[in-house]
Amino acid sequence: MSGVNEIRSGFLDYFARNGHTPVESSSLVPRNDPTLMFTNAGMVPFKNLFTGAEKRDYVRAASSQKCVRAGGKHNDLDNVGYTARHHTFFEMLGNFSFGDYFKEQAIALAWELIVKDFALPKDKLLVTVYHDDDEAFDLWKKIAGFSDDRIIRIATSDNFWSMGETGPCGPCSEIFYDQGEALQGGPPGSPDEDGDRFLEFWNLVFMQYEQVSPGQRVPLPRPSIDTGMGLERVAALMQGVHSNYQIDLFRALIHAVAEATGVDPDGPMQASHRIIADHLRASSFLVADGVLPANEGRGYVLRRIMRRAMRHAQMLGARDPLMWRLVPALVREMGAAYPELIRAQALIEETLKLEETRFRVTLARGLTILDEEARDLQAGEKLSGDVAFKLYDTFGFPLDLTQEALRARKIGVDTTAFDAAMQRQRAEARKAWTGSGESATETVWFAVKDKAGSSDFLGYDTEKAEGVVTALVRDGALVEKLSAGEKGCVILNQTPFYAESGGQVGDTGVLHGPKVRMRVENTSKKVGDLFVHEVVVEEGEVTAGLALELEVDHERRTAIRANHSATHLLHEALREVLGDHVAQKGSLVAPDKLRFDFAHPKPITDQELAEVEDIANQVVLENAPVVTRLMAVDQAVESGARALFGEKYGDEVRVVSMGGGARRAFSVELCGGVHVSRTGDIGLVSIVGRSAVAAGVQRIEAKTGMAARRHLNAEARVLRDLSGLLRAPVEDASERLAAVLEERKKLERELNEARKKLAMGGGGSAEQPGRQIAGVNYFSRAVSGVEMKDLKSLADEAKQTIGSGIVAIVGISADGRAGVVVAVTPDLTSRFNAVDFVRLAAEKLGGKGGGGRPDMAQAGGPDGAAAETALAAIADLLEQRAG
Repeated sequence: MSGVNEIRSGFLDYFARNGHTPVESSSLVPRNDPTLMFTNAGMVPFKNLFTGAEKRDYVRAASSQKCVRAGGKHNDLDNVGYTARHHTFFEMLGNFSFGDYFKEQAIALAWELIVKDFALPKDKLLVTVYHDDDEAFDLWKKIAGFSDDRIIRIATSDNFWSMGETGPCGPCSEIFYDQGEALQGGPPGSPDEDGDRFLEFWNLVFMQYEQVSPGQRVPLPRPSIDTGMGLERVAALMQGVHSNYQIDLFRALIHAVAEATGVDPDGPMQASHRIIADHLRASSFLVADGVLPANEGRGYVLRRIMRRAMRHAQMLGARDPLMWRLVPALVREMGAAYPELIRAQALIEETLKLEETRFRVTLARGLTILDEEARDLQAGEKLSGDVAFKLYDTFGFPLDLTQEALRARKIGVDTTAFDAAMQRQRAEARKAWTGSGESATETVWFAVKDKAGSSDFLGYDTEKAEGVVTALVRDGALVEKLSAGEKGCVILNQTPFYAESGGQVGDTGVLHGPKVRMRVENTSKKVGDLFVHEVVVEEGEVTAGLALELEVDHERRTAIRANHSATHLLHEALREVLGDHVAQKGSLVAPDKLRFDFAHPKPITDQELAEVEDIANQVVLENAPVVTRLMAVDQAVESGARALFGEKYGDEVRVVSMGGGARRAFSVELCGGVHVSRTGDIGLVSIVGRSAVAAGVQRIEAKTGMAARRHLNAEARVLRDLSGLLRAPVEDASERLAAVLEERKKLERELNEARKKLAMGGGGSAEQPGRQIAGVNYFSRAVSGVEMKDLKSLADEAKQTIGSGIVAIVGISADGRAGVVVAVTPDLTSRFNAVDFVRLAAEKLGGKGGGGRPDMAQAGGPDGAAAETALAAIADLLEQRAG
């Protein structure tokens, strides 16, 4: 057992046999320690167990933890490739006890593994203990049989570990291996201890105290164990080599570099091969854990790692992008232990290829300009900060790359002037924002970003994390705190909460910590990449610097994921059914539904709608993986990816592909939203509505998953109830209902006719229905129970009855209002105008106006009780005009 993969599995198997629970490596982006940029030690995922803030269903654990040290306090980047053991990415083997066993069993377990399973020779081993830890000293003598000179007491902090200024802490015991006199260096604690001869490969930490203040330390009630063994280091020992870069894993990666470049890996360019192999691991694992190249934060560290390797690839003579072609070699070596590499292989390759393609252009252009600007500078002088900023701002040439390029000539950079130029640019950006018509209160976010920096989004692969409050805003201004009952905005250094964009609504959930709890009502994005959590403080007080646990509403996010992925499927299905002219014109992705607006000249038919729904659900049933890649926007569009309406894209975009199985992907779109892992997670797509929203723009609404099932079940219940009322089978219900409605129309027509006849023949007016006034026949009637629209037909019937004359009918509605119609037979229109009579009647009914023709006019009023008065007024006017 000497291969890296064998050692890793052998370590985990050994501790599993000894009652430990093997725990998968956590992400390189710490979810439970927001103070760290990257997971940099094996104990990081267990931090809350050691402090007692979290409980799990085991008290012993073992892991092989992915670690990165390339930023912040633990930064090994500049040494990588030039020393035997420095790496940006490494694996830390560890066994842990959370109050279960302590020093004696920890030492016994370590000793048995080293000398029996790993078969390291006893006479090559020695250990260190903290200078006053007599217990550990005696245990090593008892268990390992070491003489006193093989157990070295160390009085420095190297052998006393602490989690921070306060918290769990305790003495350490480090295990060393003597690599032989051929290597320089002395034993630990000696003046030449920094040599390579004595290699420390395992550190046992005995957590037995709690540091409550700088001067106060008390015993822990349940002492614990935290150990860390460098996998690469122990592999070098077991394989008999003195450099980690000579172990089987690195030999395979370096061989891949040599094959691709044709350059001897053991020649003058040895360091370049090692840098590429190391940085390939770090870059690939960071991308697999959701980090993408950027100009700030974790993304900037990743970009530095990538570009350092890419520069060395160019130094090896690689004419085309190299890094992405090495990913398959890495997957072969480490994919079995870390399946996330396999899942993210396409994304890793696309990201490396895109970054190296762009970097080569940046490097060539930037070095040309830099050579011109620095041609006359001498050693000890500085390049203008304005020139360095121009290289950064205009040509994308990072400041650290400028500094590195000039370092060989011992020329510096005026960083003070560079920073001043950066501040001027930010000030101009604020002015541009204010002048764009945005609300003045929005300018506060520039000050927030200056103070807090950008927010790292963790939400593509997690819904829970920890974050540190970096700024607080209330009523458009920065504040020092938010108290219980107040509303405000919280900005964090990292967050799993998705900010509203691209049609997808913002996440909700909770932020909480010791004695503080906030409800997140929405998440939005300001000035680019500043995530703003709109909160109501339910308990306690929130201040900057407070560490919080962040929890997205899981059920709501799950529904949003399904609806967003379904939107993509429906978009492509619409194109298949209606044609390639279909283009998105707007969308809403919410937890309860999705809405999709698209260009189409006419309403979608029932048959087309059913076909679209069938196609989308067929892709759901394929349960194909949803794959995300990073590409240049122009390259993505050229490859067939669809850009979404209203979305603003940078130079680099996320490309989401889904469906298709073995054939080409069914849907490929540029999208920054969150999606399901597989299409089957959508469950069901049900189109529940359609409408036209503008000329040439149609809209469909749909539901997915449980919401779709509940909607369909509700409709089914209504249909069953309807079937029961109609006393017809479900399949005949629509036909039976149509017959019932037709019968109802017939009955309503008959009833209406009967009412009209009753109204015209039943009296009820003070005036006689038909009489002569000054020789002119006058027919008048006040009626009720007749619809206003039927008054004209009643007037026509009355005209036929009297032959010659004037007809006046007032209809009184159920709510007491009135309508009046006056008709004049053709032989009298030269003498009388129906409009004159109807306007007079309208006044009596409390209305005014009225209109029509000389032979037929109509008006209305609010006072139906004045119907007889109105008819009498018409009679009076007739008498005046006729006489």
